[in-house]
Amino acid sequence: MDFRVIYQGEKIMLIVREFSNRFQQMSGMPINSNETKERLKAAGIDINSKQYRAVMSEMSRDGGGGYTTISAIKKRMSRYDKDGDWINPRTGLAGLLVTDKNCASKNRIVSISESIMDEMFESTKKEFFMENGVHNGDTTNRSEIYQKLYQQTEKNDRLAAGYTLEEYERQYWQAFTDAVKVADPKWEAGKPIMPGVLDRITSKSIDALLVKSGSQLIRKSFERMI
Repeated sequence: MDFRVIYQGEKIMLIVREFSNRFQQMSGMPINSNETKERLKAAGIDINSKQYRAVMSEMSRDGGGGYTTISAIKKRMSRYDKDGDWINPRTGLAGLLVTDKNCASKNRIVSISESIMDEMFESTKKEFFMENGVHNGDTTNRSEIYQKLYQQTEKNDRLAAGYTLEEYERQYWQAFTDAVKVADPKWEAGKPIMPGVLDRITSKSIDALLVKSGSQLIRKSFERMI
């Protein structure tokens, strides 16, 4: 037996193992090891928090296992609030992600401030005139109105508030369409709108005729509005 070959083989295995260990260290810590958890706690990370559990759930969905670092965990945790709810990076607000937990309750009518409803009414009316009754979100500030709504709404009601405002927006648009067709039965979306045809319609005149039917808003009548 050539002991030199055995020695060389063992030496190569040690080198490979060393490189493997160094690569793992560079890649981070084993996610599920007790040592990693102790290091995370020492770094001030509460591994029992809902934020941390949300991150672990996210990483599990992404494939799980593997290695991580303290900074990577902290960065991921910053994407969730103290309740473990995802924070929308565009709005900076939580409660706007549809999940299994809130899916059943998001389509409901909730109270919205009068100022928000007035803003949406004026924005919808302006778009209706500018585009001759053709939807074009690029010409409105509706996204800013929704953002303002979300900021003044409790987290657990934000999805429902957005849904409710969409219902009002839909009713405003339909009311404008109906009013124009009463004045000009041959009118179609895209054709010019007669000046002054909507002057008598206000947000309050529409709202006064809306009733809640299940998870929707429906209009009791149209003639009384105009």
